[in-house]
Amino acid sequence: MTPEQQQEILKLRALNVTPKQIARKLGLKGAEVTAFIKEQAQEAALAKAQSGELAPIDKCLVDTRCAKRLLFNNSSEKDSSQDGIGGLGLVLVARTTGYNRYSVCTYLVDYWCLGLKDTIGPKEFNGNKYTEFVQSSYNNFPYGYEEITLQQATAIVFGAIDYAKSLGFSPHRDFEQSRTHLGEWDGESQLKFGRAGRPFFISGPYDNFQRVINTLEKSVGVGNFDYFGGFEV
Repeated sequence: MTPEQQQEILKLRALNVTPKQIARKLGLKGAEVTAFIKEQAQEAALAKAQSGELAPIDKCLVDTRCAKRLLFNNSSEKDSSQDGIGGLGLVLVARTTGYNRYSVCTYLVDYWCLGLKDTIGPKEFNGNKYTEFVQSSYNNFPYGYEEITLQQATAIVFGAIDYAKSLGFSPHRDFEQSRTHLGEWDGESQLKFGRAGRPFFISGPYDNFQRVINTLEKSVGVGNFDYFGGFEV
């Protein structure tokens, strides 16, 4: 493979031409083109890692219910008792770290009260495993998910954390591991957290119900928040 062919491969890949099409156009073997593209992607990813630069975003996702309530301010209190989700939302941020390689973090947020309840990652995936992880992450969200911008993802995660902190709650202990995956945060969120303007605590199977209630009474006062003592609302 000549240097001229290598440059042409990079130019065509930037135009989203497939390796098979590139090979046909340049009279090269498909495996040869694919190997070169992989090598270039790995070198680029290594250079970014060494410079401290984050890998490019592949996609950012959030469950559809959360998107409607927070991003589009379409809060439907009538159907909130039907799905068992309450104020939980799941944000997923995936970055590309090489050819068909991805680094993924998820953030489970309680945007009505507790903020970041759980986080996973960064987890590394290849190809189909990446797709399977995305699908399985949203299995418990009956309305599916949709793609959002990184700015919207950070507004949801950091905004929910800041809201919870104002109530006396800290983010999940693993947040420091997944925090940098989100990139920089400007500290401002225009999203409205809480339910109908008030904190609404829904006790889950791993929550210390009385401790949360005591914290809310200290932070906002008795009678200024709502709660539900079961696992669904």
